[in-house]
Parts: sequence; structure tokens; C-alpha cells
Amino acid sequence: MNTPDRTGSPVTAPRAVLADDERLMRDQLRARLAEVWPELQIVAEAKNGLEAVQLVAEHRPDIVFLDIRMPGLTGVEAARQIAQLPPRETGDGAADDDELLPEIVFITAYDQYAVEAFEQGVADYVLKPAERDRLLVTVQRIQQRLAARASGADGPAGPHMQQLLHQLAARLNPGAAPQYLQWIQATVGQAIQMIPVDEVLFFISDEKYTRVQTAQVEALIRKPIKELVDEVDPRAFWQIHRSTLVNVKAIASVTRDFRGRQIVGVKGHPEKLEVSRSYTGLFKGM
Repeated sequence: MNTPDRTGSPVTAPRAVLADDERLMRDQLRARLAEVWPELQIVAEAKNGLEAVQLVAEHRPDIVFLDIRMPGLTGVEAARQIAQLPPRETGDGAADDDELLPEIVFITAYDQYAVEAFEQGVADYVLKPAERDRLLVTVQRIQQRLAARASGADGPAGPHMQQLLHQLAARLNPGAAPQYLQWIQATVGQAIQMIPVDEVLFFISDEKYTRVQTAQVEALIRKPIKELVDEVDPRAFWQIHRSTLVNVKAIASVTRDFRGRQIVGVKGHPEKLEVSRSYTGLFKGM
């Protein structure tokens, strides 16, 4: 099976990073994968979540298998960081916004709540110990998704993945209720202004600052999108680009430009926001 790598160039086989703090579990999963998906290349293995993020940044695999409970960073925390990795640069030094995020497969002991969350279809899972028949179901789903990517179909629905990760984090730490940002302290001209988060139309980041846009105010903060993603309610703000979060209630329209890119129109504001390929699955049917 030929699939594109993270840059869109064809390669002979899909590539994966496997992360589990138990060596025997890694060995068993690698052996089972070799049985049901012999073409799959395991390009690296990680013993914890931090290693997993570093190896994904280095290898840019098509798939990441993440143990949901690992020391240091849990699989959920690692997945959050992987989702916010900056794209690789193209030959001219520009960021490659067409580079897709990897498919995430969580490795978990049986947990009814987690399994119910996975069944939403945003991410897949493998139960410990990996049974051949159930792993084959996961492999077939991932193969279908990779084939859709290769054909130019919409990418995964990134904001739905954010919601799943928030749910899983809450279930792993049931005593810690999420506390989302209610106010943004931002620089407006020479003054500091408190902006209610629910009045924000969108956030757009560049290298140093994030622009906070409301219907009346444009302000700057020193907080990147990758931090804001975890601090705002994922049901209220959807990430549509590595550098852009948009208030769902502020979305007026979604159209396609002459290049076929999805463009979000914002209520009460003239700016058009581009949707990168990793997030086009959110607006299916466009």
C-alpha cells in the first residue's frame, strides 16, 4: 500500500512510532502488527510520553501508537503536544501547512469510559494485551484513513480530537474538573485590557504574539496557540489551523477558494480564515 509521508511525497509503506513504558507490551504489539500489517514500518519506539513527542517530531510518522498511561507525559498529554508540533519547512523555508497530523491510536487496559470515548471514531484504540482480531479492526480503519488521505480527501477532524483529549484527560483525573479561561489580559495600544473570552471571534498566532480579535478590539498577547488550545473550552473554540482558533459561534460560512482550500467567514468581521488540511475533516461535505 502506498501512502503519502508527512510532506505528501509517496513512500512504499506507512510509518509508525510506538510508545509504551513496558518493553514486553511494545514487543507484543510490534509482533502482532507484523502479523496483521506486515507492510507497516515501526521507525522508532519510545519508553515515555516525552520521548514519543520527540520521536514524532523527528520522524514525522503516519501513525502513532500511544500507551494512555505513561510516566512523565501521559499518552493524552503526548497526543496534545503532537497535535501542536510545528509543520516542517518546505524547500523555500516556508511552513508546510499541507503536512497532515499523524493518526493517533491509544493503547489502553480495558476502561469502559475510555472505550466509549474512542468509539466516537475520532481516534482508535488497542486494548492490552493486543488481540489479533481486534487489532486487525484498528488496522483496517487506519488503512482506510490513510487511503483517503492519499486520494486527497479531507484530513482528520482536529477539533473533535481536541474534545476527545479533554474528555480522556478528565477521565484519567476525575477529581480535576477543567477550568477554562474566562478572561484574556491583553495589550491594546498602550493599555492592558481584560477581554471576556466568549467575546473573542478568533485567535491568530505568529512567531511571538497571538492576535486576539473581537468585534470591537484587536489585541496582542504573549501566549501561543499550542497553550491556548488547552486553556479554552474545545466545544466553544475550534482549531482550524496550527496558528488559528475560531469561536464556533462566530463562524458565518465555510467556502472554498480557487485552490480548493476551505475558508471560514467570520460574523461581524471582514477577515477570512484559512483551514489547513489537517482540520478540513471538521467541515465535511464542503
